[in-house]
Amino acid sequence: MGARGSSSRRGTSDVSWLEGGESLKPRSPFLEEPRLEPATRPDVSHRYWWIVLGVLLVLFGITLATLLVAEAKTSHFQAQELSRYAATLRYAISPGKSDSIEYPDHGPFDQRLGYTRLPDFENRLYSRGYEITEQARFSPALLDYARWGFFPPYPEKTQAGLTLTECRGDTLYRFRHPQRQYSHFEAIPPLVLQVLLFIENRQLLDNSSPYVNPAVDWPRFTKAAISQVGRALDLPGQAAGGSTLATQLEKYRHSPRGLTGSPREKLRQMVSASVRSYRHGPQTLTARQDVALDYLNSVPLSAAPGYGEVHGLGDGLWAWFGADFETLNRRLANGLDDIDARDEQGLALRQVVALMIAQRRPSWYLSEGRQALERLTDSYLRLLVDEGIVPTHLAQAALAQRLSFRDLQRQPFNLGVAPDRGLRVARQRLAGLLGVPLYDLDRLDLSARTTLDGTLQREVTGYLHRLADPAFAAEIGLLGERMLSPESTEDVRYSFTLFERTDAGFLVRVQTDNTDQPFDINQGSKLELGSTAKLRVIAHYLEVIAELHERHVGQSVEMLGAVEVDRQDVLSRWVLDRLIETPDTPLETLLADAMQRRYSANPAEAFFTGGGRHTFSNFRRDDNGRHATLTEAMRESLNLPFIRLMRDLVRYSIHHEEPRSSLLEDDSDPRREAYLRRFADREGRTFLQRFWSKYRKLDSDERLHAFVGGLKRTPSRLAAVHRYLFPETDRDGFAAFLAEWLPADAMPDARSIDALYERYAPHHHTLTDQGYIAKVHPLELWLLGFLLDRPEAGLDEAVTASAEERQEVYGWLFRTRHRSARDVRIRTMLEVEAFIDIQERWQRLGYPFGQLVPSLATAVGASGDRPAALAELMGIILNDGIQLPTLRIDELHFAAETPYETRFLPVDGRSRQVMAPEVAAILREALADVVESGTARRLQGSFTDTDGNTLTLGGKTGTGDNRIETVTRHGHIIESRARNRTATFVFYLGEDHFGTLTAYVAGDAADNFRFTSALPVQVLKGMVPILAPHLQAAPPSDSQPDQWQVVLQDGLEAGRAGCPRPSLPYRQYAGPDEEASPDTAAHSPVHSTPSTSSRSPFSLALARR
Repeated sequence: MGARGSSSRRGTSDVSWLEGGESLKPRSPFLEEPRLEPATRPDVSHRYWWIVLGVLLVLFGITLATLLVAEAKTSHFQAQELSRYAATLRYAISPGKSDSIEYPDHGPFDQRLGYTRLPDFENRLYSRGYEITEQARFSPALLDYARWGFFPPYPEKTQAGLTLTECRGDTLYRFRHPQRQYSHFEAIPPLVLQVLLFIENRQLLDNSSPYVNPAVDWPRFTKAAISQVGRALDLPGQAAGGSTLATQLEKYRHSPRGLTGSPREKLRQMVSASVRSYRHGPQTLTARQDVALDYLNSVPLSAAPGYGEVHGLGDGLWAWFGADFETLNRRLANGLDDIDARDEQGLALRQVVALMIAQRRPSWYLSEGRQALERLTDSYLRLLVDEGIVPTHLAQAALAQRLSFRDLQRQPFNLGVAPDRGLRVARQRLAGLLGVPLYDLDRLDLSARTTLDGTLQREVTGYLHRLADPAFAAEIGLLGERMLSPESTEDVRYSFTLFERTDAGFLVRVQTDNTDQPFDINQGSKLELGSTAKLRVIAHYLEVIAELHERHVGQSVEMLGAVEVDRQDVLSRWVLDRLIETPDTPLETLLADAMQRRYSANPAEAFFTGGGRHTFSNFRRDDNGRHATLTEAMRESLNLPFIRLMRDLVRYSIHHEEPRSSLLEDDSDPRREAYLRRFADREGRTFLQRFWSKYRKLDSDERLHAFVGGLKRTPSRLAAVHRYLFPETDRDGFAAFLAEWLPADAMPDARSIDALYERYAPHHHTLTDQGYIAKVHPLELWLLGFLLDRPEAGLDEAVTASAEERQEVYGWLFRTRHRSARDVRIRTMLEVEAFIDIQERWQRLGYPFGQLVPSLATAVGASGDRPAALAELMGIILNDGIQLPTLRIDELHFAAETPYETRFLPVDGRSRQVMAPEVAAILREALADVVESGTARRLQGSFTDTDGNTLTLGGKTGTGDNRIETVTRHGHIIESRARNRTATFVFYLGEDHFGTLTAYVAGDAADNFRFTSALPVQVLKGMVPILAPHLQAAPPSDSQPDQWQVVLQDGLEAGRAGCPRPSLPYRQYAGPDEEASPDTAAHSPVHSTPSTSSRSPFSLALARR
């Protein structure tokens, strides 16, 4: 009690102390009992949910891992989703240019097949008269997919190349790359397939997983990723590859340079390969088989010298080992226990294994690394035995063999193209159209239709080859005077072309020869074709008459009489006189009268032309006294009337803008100096070019020796030369030069050497003086000095640098008292300017060269020509003066059955009126007269139509005898050597066909021939049985096909019995110099209907005949 009470009191005391009571000592806190707080109860529900969440996460992770593992093994989810997505990646072919297409911009296969170049091809073809008539269009999904950078999924071609067809669609030429392939999966020998899978992708064809994605091998990919990380961290170990065969296909086909340059590129390959694998549905076994097949058929195997790129196992075996692909496959597909064939089977196996290994680094393993390839092949053969893939005895046979690479000396590649002229020209023209080499052209995924008539081409080619047989030549009528002898028939080369006129253009139906050589007489030559030039002259003449008629018709008599005409301009004077006499003379009448103007055939006159005086002769002396009309001169091919006509045309070109006779009459005319300076410049260029040809292949010492060696050496001449060429050389060097080149008895003494050194110092004499003293042309001396200072300079640099010297050398022209010397030079320059004008007129009508020889001899062929260019002129004449494009390729079809498919056809409406139709009609009459009663009369009546009526024929003959002649200063010929001899006939047959036929003998052998143009005329006559069936019109069809169907299927419409004629494409073309009319600019979806050009002048000409 007391204790308790005391305790109570102390407690009270404490309180009272606090409250001011009597107890003053506080109690020690260490003696106080602790205060007990109520205990907190645990939150059982919160802990439970954390445990549940953890368990769920573990279960989810396990489930996800299980699903991922299952998906990695089965690809079930990928198969469903990717197959659905792949089904949206579609494209369709529709008319016109596509507005939804994405071209690839890299990838070795896309580049080789031409897919990356399609935009460039489109631009080139459009500028050359073609347009897209149908093209692929991407679905929106495919367009987005391609723009994201992935490779469109479609059945890619493992074999493609150029195909050329003739006008009916029959194949003329087919190039396929690669050439040797497995046609289908079952054709692969099981052993070859097993070796491939073991080396590259062992689980590819696992049948237990029908939905598996062949683009990803997850264990292999993971290992590769880890090794790449280690490589990035510089950890030891060899980097592993993670590519499956499916991704390898994407890589070497479509990735830049065929390489994986980044992880992003690897991802792009994997995604593209995955989508491609499911394009046919969820199950991928067929797609995986295609992967193996495509890989074997397309794997890159470097490039073989003399062959080019090698792709695919088949071409690789043939190109690198000379192995026959079919034989090798038979050996590996047949029983492998055949003891007799064991060595061959072992070698075949070794070659297959070697190439499958070599694809990793083909450029090294197949060249410098061949020994390493042998060792690796041995290692893999042993592994194949260990895995039970290859029988031991076969592996031992393979290990006993060594690789034997193709010996290019004993086994060269034979890659020649058939020696068909039309085919060669078509390939070359196509390569020019696209701007690619022939090698690249052959490997494009392209089909092109030529305009050639394959049947007719073969028949005519065979006919021309048979003409070398004397018996056949006699049968055709080629033997006799001015023809051939039996001994000479095999030395003559013939070139033949036949064109057909259509609304689309002039179509080349035949282009052939019997040369079997690269040289193309028809298109690649510049030949003197003799009197065929008269056709150009008479066409030019009639155009001038038409030009004058247009200028002055309708003017009053007073106005016509007031026109100022130079007295030498006889053509203007004649037209004005006729119009004064009959002011409203129609053009047709004026042209007909112009053909009746007469010219003398007298050869006695000497003509100043080409810088000198020249005389000309007729083929027959009996014609010398004639005063023939131009109709007669054209019909009988008289030379002198055309020389005189050419002179009138030259004078018209000189004077038609302004009279210039005063230039030759008034020596004070200020225009004369300008002409003399132009003469000096032109003449100086001519000499400079001649001297350049002499020295251009020599070095400096050889140039000096050639120059000095050609001199008649005297001390003064050598002094003038040395002091000009080496002005800085001291007196001792000068003396050494004289001692080197002068004989001892002609060597001057020391005092004379001093005098020569001073007398011929450069500042004492001009270049002209130095040349005169040395007795050499001053420009040759200048050029030698220029080349000694600048040994590597070109001709253009020399011409530019010598501008002042050329004027200085001809300075005497401005100072001489003899005005006649200046007159001669001015007359020469006036003629040169006239021929520049004439060349521009001729070029508008298809003349192929940039300049004419400024001589009246151009009228008889001195300027040269080409048979193909003459044929173009004939086409213009036949087509009422309208020039159409010459077509050899009338359809181009790129990338068929791919998302890049594009078809081009020629554009209609590119015609140009380059000759008045009235002029063309008069020319046709004149050409028909040549056949009816002139130099080609042996052809008269040869061709008839189906009713037996004679076809209207026309043409112009010409004989060229191209010679190099050496003459004296007085013009006497002391040597004449033949370069070639030609005889040409340019013709038209009926209303729509025209062409040329040329006989040609090259080199010194031409001296032994005297044939004339009668030879090609007779050769053409012998072709009548071959040509006649192809000139007939096709019978009309009872039912016409729908135009849309015609364009899409064939691009053809019914035409001739021989070849179909191309239909017009979807719209007409407005050329660069013309605007499209409303009717042609707004085109309908269906191609336009062909317009029929008016042919009334030709019909009238036929009626008159």
